[in-house]
Formats: sequence, C-alpha cells, structure tokens
Amino acid sequence: MLTSSIDSSFALRIEGIDLWRPLSTTDADELSRLLSTHGVLVFPRQAIGPAELAEVSARFGELDIIVRTDWQSPVQQEVVVISNMKDAAGESIGGLGSGELSWHSDQSYMAHPATGSGLYMVEPPRTPTRTQWCNLMRAYAELPRALEEKVRDCEGIFDYLKRQSTYDDEAPMSSELRNKTPLVSHPLVNIHPLTRTPSLYLDPTTTVGIVGMDKDEGRQLLDELEHWATQPQFVYTHEWEVGDVVFWDNGFMLHRRDDFPENENRLLLRTTFRPPPERHLVPTGLEL
Repeated sequence: MLTSSIDSSFALRIEGIDLWRPLSTTDADELSRLLSTHGVLVFPRQAIGPAELAEVSARFGELDIIVRTDWQSPVQQEVVVISNMKDAAGESIGGLGSGELSWHSDQSYMAHPATGSGLYMVEPPRTPTRTQWCNLMRAYAELPRALEEKVRDCEGIFDYLKRQSTYDDEAPMSSELRNKTPLVSHPLVNIHPLTRTPSLYLDPTTTVGIVGMDKDEGRQLLDELEHWATQPQFVYTHEWEVGDVVFWDNGFMLHRRDDFPENENRLLLRTTFRPPPERHLVPTGLEL
C-alpha cells in the first residue's frame, strides 16, 4: 500500500490496493486508522460492483441502510444509487439529481449518525464535476478566540426537512419520512477519541438553530461558523474520474458538489457505515 497527500491537503491517495480483492486484516486496520485521522481516502482506478463496494465498506464499520430506501440498489440493499438518470418508465433510478449540493454532513439529522461514507464513480457527466471536502478539525484549530468561546458549549438543532426540500425531483416530505427524521440536537464541538483533538460539527443544509438561543442570533452564529470553516485552506477539491472510490468520515468533514447539465448522465454508488466510536469521532445527539 502506498499513501500520499493530494495537493498537500489532508486527503490521502491510496495506491497498490485493488478493492475488488478482499482486504487483509493489516491493510484494513491501517486504512481505518488513516480514515479516522485524515478524514478522506481516495482510491483511483478501481473496477467494482455493488457487492464489492459493500464488502470493502464493511471493513471500516457496520453497514447502515439509510432512511431513503427509495434510492436503494436493486441488487445490494446497503448500497444506494446517486444519479440523475431515469428508467424506461421515466422514473428516477436513484437520488440527488443534477443540481448543486451545498455544504453538508451525511446523517447529521440522526441522533446517532452513521458517520462513514463511500462513493464510487461509475459514470461521470461529460462536463467535469467536483466534490469538495472541508476539514472541521482544522477549522476549529484556527478559530478566532471570540468565536471559539461562543460555540464551545452550543448544541445545534438539525432538521432533515430543511435539506430534503432542496433536492431535485423530490416530492414533499411524506409523513413516513418525517416520522423517521425528527428534529435532533448535537454538540457543535466534539473531541476525537484517538487524538483528543476538538472539532466542529456543522451542517449548513440541515441545522436550523441553536438550543436555547434566539433564532436570529443562532442563525447568525451558524452562518459565521460556516463562512469560517469553508475557507480554501480547510478544503480539498476532488476532480472525479471513472473508477474513483472515495471514503470519508462525516464526524469531522463537510462536503459539497457542483451541479452539471440535466441532459448529461451521472451515476455513482454510495455506502454508509458506522465506524467504531473508540477510533472515530462519532457525534451523539438527542431527539427533540
């Protein structure tokens, strides 16, 4: 296994590993350690299917089935399809369409989020597209003192309805989905279990306020944190190529993507998993 920093960022390129082959225990342990401390691992030039993606993802943590079961792969329930493509009947084969996705953290709207994510590029659009990751641990380390003091003991209020309402090709939230996604709260600062390093925990697409704080004041503080954390020095930008597999840790990462033309196909496979909390920063919250 060969590892190298990408563009001097926190993201690591991993080479010498074929993800269509079973990982050795030694390699799996080292990759788990690297994911927990670097946050983004990039495996170029892979050729795998849903079963292989699920198998390698499970080496990082227990696989999770997300609330959006309508996006499930028809051949592997732990894999979801991210695509703007439609089937012969004109129905979407996956989720998230072709629009831009703003900075967010997967499953932040859950009291006990599954913080591991994997994404495999099967078919990129003709127009080059990028996904960006923002390191909230690095952002916290450089917070101005006054802002650090403001946020230290705050708990954010997270609501999936806010995010779901921005998705392309989406019906209004059903009562079933609403029941699965009640409002939750999470501390906005968490401590990494291995390094004891503090990190922000944000989700601009989902956070609607701060517990015990006036609505406008809370919104202002959240906007200030987002503006600070998403500065270029805390961000890695990935230019997708066919066969790229990226794993990341939502415990201290935000991510976003560019939009692309609706008439260009894009197809990815995604997994969600639960990394062990003794090794990874796993926020825990409360239903409100």
